Amino acid sequence: MKISDYHPFRSAEAKETYLAHYDARAKKWPIPSTEHYIDTSYGQTFVRVSGPDEGSPLVLLHGHSENGLNWLPNIQELSQQYRTYVVDIISDPGRSTYTKVMKGIDDYNYWLEELFDGLGLKQGINLAGLSYGGWLVSRYALRYPQRLHKICLIAPAGISPFPVKFIAFALFLSLFQFRSKLLFKQLTRWMFEDFIKTQSQGEEKFEDWFEFIYLGIQSHQAQPIVFAKVFKDAELQALKIPALFITGENEIIYSVPKTLNRLQKVAPDIQVTVVKNAGHDLPLAQPQQVNEAILDFLQVGT
Repeated sequence: MKISDYHPFRSAEAKETYLAHYDARAKKWPIPSTEHYIDTSYGQTFVRVSGPDEGSPLVLLHGHSENGLNWLPNIQELSQQYRTYVVDIISDPGRSTYTKVMKGIDDYNYWLEELFDGLGLKQGINLAGLSYGGWLVSRYALRYPQRLHKICLIAPAGISPFPVKFIAFALFLSLFQFRSKLLFKQLTRWMFEDFIKTQSQGEEKFEDWFEFIYLGIQSHQAQPIVFAKVFKDAELQALKIPALFITGENEIIYSVPKTLNRLQKVAPDIQVTVVKNAGHDLPLAQPQQVNEAILDFLQVGT
C-alpha cells in the first residue's frame, strides 16, 4: 500500500481540518484520560484510556464510520469502576491509521488480538460494541472467548437480517459513496429520530454530531466494508461467555420482536434489555439507561 504523508485522509488539508475538529471535540471528554497509539500489523491504533488503574478492563468499540468520541455521553459513568479503553477502530475516521486493508472478519480478529496484547490486556476483558462494533465484538467472542469475561452487544449488526427498506436506502447511498449529503442526512435522521426527540436541544445536537460524522466520511479514504453477516443459529449457540444484548424499542436495522423471539428460541442464555424511547441511537438518546444496563450486567457475579 502506498502511504502518503496525509494517509489515511484524502489530502493534507482534509487531514488538518478533520483532526482539528476531532481534537476540539475531544476536549469535551468529561474525565481525565491518557492517549495511546498501539502498533499492530494493520497499522497504528488510537486508544483513549480512562478510569481507575485497578479497575477491570472495559473495551468500547464504536459504530461504522464513527470513532471513540461517540462514547462521550456514556464514558463518565462507565469509568467510575472500570478501566475503560475507548478505541478508534482502525478502518474508520479518527486518529487510528491503517496500513493494511481489512479483507475479512479474521483480519479484525487478529487486529484486536494484537491491540489487546499491546495494551497488556491478557484475559478477563469486558468487551462492548455498538452497531458494527457490536458485530466485531460477537465475532471476536466466537474466535477468542478465552480472553474475555463478558460481552455487551449494543444495537449490534448481524443478529438479524436487515429489513428491505434499510438495505435499499443504504445501497442507494453507497452508489453515491455518501456524496449526497442530503440523502445521507435523511438516513441518519431516520436512524437517530429518538435522539432528536429525547434530548434537550435535540436538533442542534444532531446537527453538530452529523456534521462531524459527515466530515469524517468526506475526509477519510475508507476501506471496503467487510459485510456484517447474520449469525447462524449454531454460531449464536456457540457464544458460551456471558452476553448482553441491548436494543432500542424503535430499532430500524432489524425487527425487534422477531429478533427477541429468535434469541429466546436459539440462544436463551443471552441476556436481553430493551430500551424505551430509543432506536439505533440508544447510547445517545438514552445514555443513562444504556449505562445502567451495561453496569448491572457486568457487576453480576463480581
